[in-house]
Amino acid sequence: MDPPTARQPPGLLERVRAAIRTRHYSYRTEKSYLQWIVKFVRFHGARDPSEMGENEITLFLNHLAVQGNVSSSTQNQALCAIVFLYKHVLNKDLDDFGELIWAKKPIRIPVVFTKEEVRSLMGQLNGTCWIMAMLLYGAGLRLRECLHLRVKDLDFGYNQITVREAKGRKDRIVPLPQKLKDPLKAHLEIVKRIHEQDQSAGLGGVYMPDALDRKYPEASKSWEWQYVFPAHTVSEDPRSGIRRRHHLDPTVLQKAVHAAIRKAVIVKHASCHTLRHSFATHLLENGYDIRTVQELLGHNDVKTTMIYTHVLNRGGLAVKSPADGL
Repeated sequence: MDPPTARQPPGLLERVRAAIRTRHYSYRTEKSYLQWIVKFVRFHGARDPSEMGENEITLFLNHLAVQGNVSSSTQNQALCAIVFLYKHVLNKDLDDFGELIWAKKPIRIPVVFTKEEVRSLMGQLNGTCWIMAMLLYGAGLRLRECLHLRVKDLDFGYNQITVREAKGRKDRIVPLPQKLKDPLKAHLEIVKRIHEQDQSAGLGGVYMPDALDRKYPEASKSWEWQYVFPAHTVSEDPRSGIRRRHHLDPTVLQKAVHAAIRKAVIVKHASCHTLRHSFATHLLENGYDIRTVQELLGHNDVKTTMIYTHVLNRGGLAVKSPADGL
């Protein structure tokens, strides 16, 4: 009998992937981190990262900023991936690297729709995209928070929505707009029929977060766990290989909103996220206090929410132009 073959130790990317999944990071983050780590290693001629340090990291970041001309947020995303590699995979103390420099993000005043522009924009949308856009504006949801909604997160009795594991892995409660209750109920009837057809076809249950599918093996096929906005087609889960119906791709609403902005002749550099900005600003205009708005948006620091008070200062910090006195 031949002696057993020694198992090869896992490669660098396999170790990174395992560390990411152990910490329950999203698949989107996993893909991003792996891509940046590969770019970092290739930039330095496929050298072993354990043999590199602060100088190599700084050279890579400088390359991104100067030759790559990337934004500050992209540069910081790359640094996050590299820091994760050294801290959680290579177990290298980051203090040995001295002071890694994070790119400073520009402070920008958010673009906000007027109430008239919101009405005009919504008039150009219909069906599922109208409902989703109304949730972004009426409940202050981020686009991915809207896409991740499950049936059980909608409480029609208390007129509220539970946003689960949002940015910072925090839950929060937001209002369910009254005018959306009937359209949402009608929409869910359609979604339920799709779910029943999927179950009859023997498709796998919906994706369950934090390994809940092992704890509650039948929950993924139950109605309350289904996505409120399911995809039009089934696909293969990139992690498990199970064929199932995921939520809608974010580009579906992004394209619809961009088209609606053009049709409504709104000359602002706006996007889906502008609806969330408008939610916050219009609440402040209606007299709600800044702490309430902070809680509804899920901001850790009230300073983040304070940016919307600048939008309320009409005409350049509410200063009357001397030209108007001529």
